[in-house]
Amino acid sequence: MEYIKLTKENLINEHICCAISNNNDVQVSSKKQWLEKCFDDGLVFLKSVERGKCFIEYIPIENAWNPLIGKDYMFINCLWVSGSFKGHGYSNDLLNECIKDSKKKGKIGLCILSSAKKLPFLADPKYLKYKGFEVADEADNGIQLWYLPFKKDANKPSFKDCAKHPHIEEKGYVLYFTNQCPFNGKYIPILEKCAKDNNINFKAIHISDKKTAQNAPTPITNYALFFDGKYISNEQMNDKKFLKLVGK
Repeated sequence: MEYIKLTKENLINEHICCAISNNNDVQVSSKKQWLEKCFDDGLVFLKSVERGKCFIEYIPIENAWNPLIGKDYMFINCLWVSGSFKGHGYSNDLLNECIKDSKKKGKIGLCILSSAKKLPFLADPKYLKYKGFEVADEADNGIQLWYLPFKKDANKPSFKDCAKHPHIEEKGYVLYFTNQCPFNGKYIPILEKCAKDNNINFKAIHISDKKTAQNAPTPITNYALFFDGKYISNEQMNDKKFLKLVGK
């Protein structure tokens, strides 16, 4: 498999794997704008040259859009290999490239979000354990921070208190999101309309800068749904899934 790294120079002409369409599509444009903003913070997006979901996205932990405590780690936003790309060792290829690049940049390890059991849009804990990752910290909602240190005496990364104890004061359904996930560009407006049409108390909060993301009330910032103050899901939803969730 041949891989290519996205840059400011080639971004306009390359697909972004998770949303394959033209640059006029709101999913693509919102994600590319977010990527361009993060490139200066050391974000790396390495993907297959072939069209499909086969990529890894990572950034220094100090610049991650998540409430984390740590130094000199590389935080993996997403490692996604699916469809016909599965079963060929491409996940290993991408992870190995991340490890190689991170060591070259003087990092002391990697970290990534997961859970005890596989959840949608999170890394598979079985795969992480197989590759030598361990749990560094766990939030009250079951979201875990896994890490792979490059040396035994490396300090563990951890969650900030706001992420370790996710809770908000607002009632109703409250969704925190960023443009890291391109699907938000399409589905957030759909949920807002659906909630309005069905008289559901719903509010979408767009996290548009790194500082706000690093102090959010949730370990997951690209999609975190709360109800009456309690975190309930990170699963991307369309209107049908949302109505099923609320019982309508």
